[in-house]
Amino acid sequence: MSTAEPENSGNRFELLVQSVTDYAIYMLSVDGTVISWNAGARRFKGYEADEIIGLHFSRFYTPEDQAAGIPALALNTADREGRFEAEGWRVRKDGTHFWANVVIDPIRDCTGKLIGFAKGTRDLTERRAAQEALRASEERFRLLVESVTDYAIYMLDPVGTITSWNAGAERFKGYAAGEILGQNFSRFYSEEDRMAGVPSRALDTAAREGRFEAEGWRIRKDGSRFWASVVIDAIRNPMGDLIGFAKITRDLTER
Repeated sequence: MSTAEPENSGNRFELLVQSVTDYAIYMLSVDGTVISWNAGARRFKGYEADEIIGLHFSRFYTPEDQAAGIPALALNTADREGRFEAEGWRVRKDGTHFWANVVIDPIRDCTGKLIGFAKGTRDLTERRAAQEALRASEERFRLLVESVTDYAIYMLDPVGTITSWNAGAERFKGYAAGEILGQNFSRFYSEEDRMAGVPSRALDTAAREGRFEAEGWRIRKDGSRFWASVVIDAIRNPMGDLIGFAKITRDLTER
């Protein structure tokens, strides 16, 4: 085998790393000094190679993280455990922040001596923004549902255990959330309906057909009855697995 082949292979790998733009991939010395810089690092962080090589990588961290010793902790963890991975805010040359996924791997020589670190960074700002928007939307929806008083809206797990409770449910049925969460929804049915298996059939129908709708008598905490319109919708995850039910009840007694 030609001795030039390993050298050529190494050169090709270096060219590959240098040309990658979707990941910041660079090398650190044992003390955290930047010693190499690729196109992705330049794109994410805004520094040209000649501006950043020779400087400490801690400048990419926020002042708060620097003061807390996070950069040193990251290197120590990578050295001790063989890898460090985390997400957090990082700072560009212009002072703007981006949300980063960071992986740091130790590099050792043939004797096992630590000679530096390989650091890979991905910009996940858009993903985080999407997650935050979804979280905010879910929180608004949760607050909306919890504040509704004209409908009892609550969630069940796949076997009918109550997992959420809104103001309308408390108003119609008389139970505070702390009294009813963790109980089975069958307690809202009459003894006759429970004996006839009506609650389980309702869930079976919703699971099989996607929706169950009916009217009938329901029982409040104080034992009194009200005539209810009930809708139960099956909730499935993206894989199609049943993860629970959404149950909506209206009091139609006066009608």
